[in-house]
This record gives sequence, structure tokens and C-alpha cells, in this order.
Amino acid sequence: MRARPALSLSALAVVALLAGCTTASQDLGSTSGSPAGSTDDASEATQGFDVSGIEADPELAALVPDDVAEDGVLTVGAELSYAPAEFVAPDGVTPVGFDVDIAAAVAATLGLESAVEPSTFDAIIPAVGTKYEVGISGFTIDADRLQVVHMVSYFDAGSQLAVAAGNPDGIDPADLCGVVVGVQTGTVQQGELENVSADCESAGDEPVEVLPYDSQADVTTNLAGGKVQAMYADSPVTAYAVSQADGSIETLGDITDAAPYGAVVSHEDPELAEAVQGALQQLMDDGTLAEILEGWGNADGALTTAELDPGV
Repeated sequence: MRARPALSLSALAVVALLAGCTTASQDLGSTSGSPAGSTDDASEATQGFDVSGIEADPELAALVPDDVAEDGVLTVGAELSYAPAEFVAPDGVTPVGFDVDIAAAVAATLGLESAVEPSTFDAIIPAVGTKYEVGISGFTIDADRLQVVHMVSYFDAGSQLAVAAGNPDGIDPADLCGVVVGVQTGTVQQGELENVSADCESAGDEPVEVLPYDSQADVTTNLAGGKVQAMYADSPVTAYAVSQADGSIETLGDITDAAPYGAVVSHEDPELAEAVQGALQQLMDDGTLAEILEGWGNADGALTTAELDPGV
């Protein structure tokens, strides 16, 4: 690729730990079995998944460490600006999204309630096992993360671009040299774009102008407002952003680099990791996981096998 390269994003393999996303700092309290309020800036009414019908599994509950079981709460770290996976309702307090619902369902299966606590992306993994019992926040499973935490797969997502409706700049997803692309800080997509940009420069072309933002909402707003020419994010996030943008933006190109999301558990808590794996598998087997994801328009991403540390 030395002349004018066809820079396919799917050809790039990037492994990175999550970093830096600002979010609210309120104590959001328990979310188990309670209404999830509304979606995000679009103010489209949504309802959290009702977990009151989920019965605790005694064998799985017995795996829960005593210090978690004693207070009856599964504390979950999440970065709440990544709709539709996890974000804050218009009331400014209530966490909503499919990861929030999945956390509540996992907790119920283990005989617990869930409490979703907001955090920056980069702070969740280091705090799992101390501040949080688990992290459920759209974490793509990769080799670097598996070196420091356990991960249990539950959802399959890829990456996808979006542009202004009609693609007025004629952007080619296979050649982003010279294009201004918005991305959420610290995501895998940021790393991919930086590699693409480096390849552009090596080939004598203009680099990709990568504009990172602290929240995905800011990325979408700046695409709709024309500050960036394209945005790049996880495929469910891109699809949801398009659905909420009143026709001002559209997806571009195919979904690439499909990989599973994983629930994060400390290496110091192998029994809790096993319990979370068992709970997710049960939710897959009885259709609850697919039902939750269907409510957020992402049923196609539901996995059928919850793997603990896949690939290790």
C-alpha cells in the first residue's frame, strides 16, 4: 500500500484498553426491576426490562462470594454515554440501555439486585474487584484485557461508519485519507483510525483527521452539525445514533471486525466469574437475553454461548 491504498478498516487489528469518557457522577442506586425511564436526547420513551419474573438459581447463587452476597447487591461499573448499550435518561439520573438491563437480569439470576454506578471508561477495568464487582459497559473482548481480568461473552458487535444523509462529501469507507472523522476517546475505533491515518501518511496522502470526543453523544452531535465528516463507532451504537437523528445522518459501508462484548470480573474472583458465566448462559438458554436486546433493536447481536475468557 504505497500508491493510493485501499485502506479497509476491517484489515486492521487493534488491541487497546479503554480510556477516557466523562459522564455523570451521581449515585444511581439499584436498577434491578425498576423502570428505566426514557432513552436519551431524543426523549423517546423506553421501559427497562422487568426482571421480577426471573427466579434465582440456587447453584449459581452459591458461587457468589460472601462479601457480595451479604449486601445483596451486584455493583456494576458502566460508562453512561454509549446508547443504546448504556446511557442516562432525560431525568439526568436513571441509567438505561441493554447493558443496564442485562446487568439487572444477571443479578436477579444470582439472587441479587444490581446497582449501576457511572464511571469513565478507563477507570472501570482497574476498579473491578474493588469499587465494582463487575463491569458491563460494551467492553470488546481482546487479548490485552484478558491479561488483567476475566471476561464473559454475551453480545456480538462490529464497527461501522456514519456520514451526513446522502453522503454529500462522497466519502469512500475504504479510503479515509483526508477525511475528518469523529470518534469516542479511547475506543478500539480510535486506535483503528490512527493506524489508518499513519498508513495514509506513509503512502504520501493526507492523514485522517481524527477528532476524539469524551462522549459518543458529542460525536453524533458534531456529525449532524457538520464539524466532522464521518463518525466511527460500534455497530449498535452507530445504528442507534442514526435512528435517533431524524434522518440527518446515515450508515456508510458494511459492519466490520465483528467481536464479542464481555462482562468483566476480577481475576481475584474466579467463582464470581463462573457465576456470571452461568447466569448469562441461562439468560441465553431461556430467551431472556434475546428479549432484552430485541427491546433495544439489537436482537441479532445476542450470542448463544457465554464463554469465559474465550481464546485463552
